[in-house]
Amino acid sequence: MSEIKVPAMGESITEGTVSKWLVKEGDTVNQGDVLLELETDKVNIEISAEESGVLEKIIRQEGDTVEIGETIGTLSAGAGGGSSAAASEPAASEQKQAATPAPEAPTPPPAPAAAGSESSDNGNKTASPSARKLARERGIELDQVQGKDPIGRVYQDDVKAHNTQATAPAAPSANKAPAASSAPTGGSTYTKPVERQRMSRRRATIAKRLVEAQQTAAMLTTFNEVDMTAIMDVRKRRKDKFKEKHEINLGFMSFFTKAVVGALKKFPTINAEIDGEDVVLKKYYDIGIAVSAKEGLVVPVVRDADRLGFAEIERSIADLASKARSNTLALSDLQGGTFTITNGGTFGSLLSTPILNTPQVGILGMHKIQLRPVAIDAERMENRPMMYIALSYDHRIIDGSEAVRFLVTVKELLEDPESLLIEG
Repeated sequence: MSEIKVPAMGESITEGTVSKWLVKEGDTVNQGDVLLELETDKVNIEISAEESGVLEKIIRQEGDTVEIGETIGTLSAGAGGGSSAAASEPAASEQKQAATPAPEAPTPPPAPAAAGSESSDNGNKTASPSARKLARERGIELDQVQGKDPIGRVYQDDVKAHNTQATAPAAPSANKAPAASSAPTGGSTYTKPVERQRMSRRRATIAKRLVEAQQTAAMLTTFNEVDMTAIMDVRKRRKDKFKEKHEINLGFMSFFTKAVVGALKKFPTINAEIDGEDVVLKKYYDIGIAVSAKEGLVVPVVRDADRLGFAEIERSIADLASKARSNTLALSDLQGGTFTITNGGTFGSLLSTPILNTPQVGILGMHKIQLRPVAIDAERMENRPMMYIALSYDHRIIDGSEAVRFLVTVKELLEDPESLLIEG
């Protein structure tokens, strides 16, 4: 019998959450078959069988937090091993129960309780070892547990659900009944229908990091606006030939990435981070691009953006976004960014204050392009495609004047796209 253990997943990850078991106890699996999905703070990881056999036991259930190297299940070699072992346990407990009352019924006090919990295994229902253990701990008769398994097998989740249902009616008679019946005060009691969902590990980590960013950094935001006329003209004239030559669309992100790199070269403190009492100025430009995925925001990184052409940037962003949405990002795709760009305009946001992606000290927010009347000179007005841009920065090492000048530089580079070939 071999143990299924949580593999090492990278230096920054020490634990994960069992997201979903794809096999059940007693199932036969082949070497390389995916057994379960493990959710970490950054990516989801599939754990595969290292050898063929039968899933003997699931030790850690869905939703459990597990650490690197921890045993989460066992696998027995050969077909049928797990099912025969599972089937033999009720038989063994039945023999034990039959033998216990005759010679020693009066003597051991704990025996009735143990026999009562084991007797639930001797009915028509078959239960997993973890379900039997939980039932014994909670004093639940397995015959009373309604399982979801089509063949009637009871699992740990069924016991948990039964325990919740069984205790619910008793709540009014408990000591805390007056508080439960009174009007809700703290938001934990509801008088109308609600649906409670557990946060995914990634969403909880995002929430924690965003709060930490606001509590630890002296975060401020400065705003400006960009006339997108020139960029839109370049895209209109060049997009077909660009697509034909590079087999990728010419989007806005390559222009903004190039503009950010040009501005970071001019203001290196914004491409830095704080390490204790030191400021670490980074001489490379790994630009994070925030992507909204199903399980939450992720920020994959475009490496060495200063060395890439427009087509290479667009291709890198498209590839990373596709991997983010299919949940196939690797840890290496997410680590080590120096500055982040986030585009709320894709969802229609007109203006926002982005939160720092710590330990970075700067993040640029793009927004919706909207036609607005703009004064061309003292006498003329024109409708121009305008975009508000925002820079959130850590005021601990970045002065306000530096932040404003950085954003002005980004604006100037975007409004003169040809300069990106030189400055970017």
